[in-house]
Amino acid sequence: MQPSEKAAPVTWRRLAPLALIALGAALAFFLLREHISFAALERNREALLAWRDANYALAALGFIGAYALAVAFSAPGAVWFTLAGGLLFGTLLGAAYVVVAATAGATAIFLAAKTGLGDALRAKAGGWLKRVEDGFQENEVSFMLAMRLVPAVPFFVANLAPAFLGVRTRTYVWTTFVGIMPGTLVYASVGAGLGEVFARGEQPDLGVIFEWRVLGPLIGLAALSLLPVAIKALRKTKRI
Repeated sequence: MQPSEKAAPVTWRRLAPLALIALGAALAFFLLREHISFAALERNREALLAWRDANYALAALGFIGAYALAVAFSAPGAVWFTLAGGLLFGTLLGAAYVVVAATAGATAIFLAAKTGLGDALRAKAGGWLKRVEDGFQENEVSFMLAMRLVPAVPFFVANLAPAFLGVRTRTYVWTTFVGIMPGTLVYASVGAGLGEVFARGEQPDLGVIFEWRVLGPLIGLAALSLLPVAIKALRKTKRI
């Protein structure tokens, strides 16, 4: 947004989607936090598999819709949804459904935040906040990919922050879609093997993504995505 541009005033109509998401997030936290867990997945495994076998297309669409809503409302335990995707549909299809659903849900909360408050906040930004915003926008693809690839930033924070930093919607959508693929594949593969885990009476190793054999390549991809930022900074330093 250019300094001469004026943001549309903040109205209740513009805030309504964001308020609805905030209300949904609060309800999801209090109503679902004890029902989305490994124990719940184990307890309902047979029913879920029967539901899938009865109507695969409906089950896939229902799963995508439920996952998208969970992301949009920042429901707790999204990792269990990803594991369920692997359990029900296998590693590749499960990961594909999760990526589509997570991108849709993340885009919904992004647009609600951007139209509700993002434009107004950016219009009033000044000083260091304005410099942060300008720097992020200049390298938005690199920063978005790095933020999505490395599981260091909570997913709901990564969904909201770009809305307040002026990231373009098109950039947000495709970088989210691509950036969450590697991590999603890891957890979907864990979910695909849950049958054996249940049979042994064990719990899945959710820390697998932080093992160096998995985290190392993710960090490498994130570093590669930030390479253009480093090159720009080096060029600016040489010109000074």
